[in-house]
Amino acid sequence: MELPVLIPIDIKQETNGVDSYKNIPLSIVNDHAVRLSVMTEPFYWHYHPNSDETFLVMEGILCIDLEDQAVELTPGQLITIPANVAHRTRPKYERSVNVTFEREGIETVKLEF
Repeated sequence: MELPVLIPIDIKQETNGVDSYKNIPLSIVNDHAVRLSVMTEPFYWHYHPNSDETFLVMEGILCIDLEDQAVELTPGQLITIPANVAHRTRPKYERSVNVTFEREGIETVKLEF
């Protein structure tokens, strides 16, 4: 069996100079997508009916607002938001860089409050 060429992804290189919102698909693992997100502004309130969503912070502070609490994650911290839980993500300061793990083909339902 011949192995495919494996190329490492450099997260710092992918995010250098990015000063506005950017969401980059990095890889597919089984039936899940691994994404890199540079956040410079809040994302709208939403939920995912068909997938949990896991956030791993690489840079900055990521705030995740839930209906009854807010969670702040710093670099190296990870949290999973279960499917059907309303949430909003936002950087605490100018920007955050996060790796997100979610089902490929995740459905996002926007909420209006």
